[in-house]
Amino acid sequence: MRKLQYLLMTLSALCLATPVFAQSGAASPASWGPIGVGLGMGLAAGLCGLGQGRAVGSTTEALARNPGTRAGLLMFMLIGLAFIESLTLFTFAMIIIKI
Repeated sequence: MRKLQYLLMTLSALCLATPVFAQSGAASPASWGPIGVGLGMGLAAGLCGLGQGRAVGSTTEALARNPGTRAGLLMFMLIGLAFIESLTLFTFAMIIIKI
C-alpha cells in the first residue's frame, strides 16, 4: 500500500510540475511526443522480455520433465518467441509511422 501511495504522489507531482517549465503555462502536444515514444517502446520491450523469459523458462521446465518431447517443444518455443518479438517490432514500426 505504501508503494502505491509513493507512486501516486510521484505521478501527481509530475503532472502538476508540467506548467512550471512551459512558457505559456500549458504543455503543447508536440512536447509529449518523445516522452510517449520512450514510454511506449520501453513498455513494449520490457514486457516482451518478460514474456520471452517466461516462455523459455516454461520450455526448460517441460524439457526437464519430459526430454522426449524436445523437437516439438523447441519448435513451438521458437515460433512463440518470434511472435513475442514481433510485438516489439510492431510497436517500433507504429512509433516510426507516427513520428
